[in-house]
Amino acid sequence: MSETEVRAAIAAERTELAEVFAGLDAAAWEAPTLCAGWRPREVLAHMTMAYRLSTPRFALEMVKARGNFNRMADRRARAEAAALTPEALVASLRDNADHPWKPPGSGYEATLAHEVIHGMDITVALGLPRRVPVERVAVVLADTKPEQVRYFGTDLSGVELRADDLDWSLAGENPASTVTGAAQDLLLVLCGRKLPTGRLAGAQAARYEAP
Repeated sequence: MSETEVRAAIAAERTELAEVFAGLDAAAWEAPTLCAGWRPREVLAHMTMAYRLSTPRFALEMVKARGNFNRMADRRARAEAAALTPEALVASLRDNADHPWKPPGSGYEATLAHEVIHGMDITVALGLPRRVPVERVAVVLADTKPEQVRYFGTDLSGVELRADDLDWSLAGENPASTVTGAAQDLLLVLCGRKLPTGRLAGAQAARYEAP
């Protein structure tokens, strides 16, 4: 995709997710997600944090977190989830569909990855039927680097991941078994998420499923 096409995909992903999230009931907003310790409201607060956090404020929050981004992001997500209603969080996502935010030092492919992955953290955990358009998943998979997989601690030893809806595969060291599934689910595997049972197939599929 060109940059223009990626930005259009980002806007579409945000708009579509906003519509999905607008339909969640009160129980769903309190349910667990694939992000350990976060409910949908914390995930959505994190997804929209950049729209509310100025550069000076971001720097201050990083100082308060002693330079640890994950600590800062968790603190902000919890604080904003407590302060903002689900309706306000959904509106923030919808109203900023065209926002030009990018993760520091990254391109818009990383922005698309941010929206796609965190959106699935909610939809997959809640068992919602939404499927991310496969062309968007393809962009994210193509931009996923080995160091990112290592960062999430994903163990691919002895396994090849193979998508059944996209011409994509990735093998770990000495692959002896194949794990298949939708490209979007394999993307979650690469990001260290544990999936609900039944979304993957193969003798080693249980390695990547929630207990």
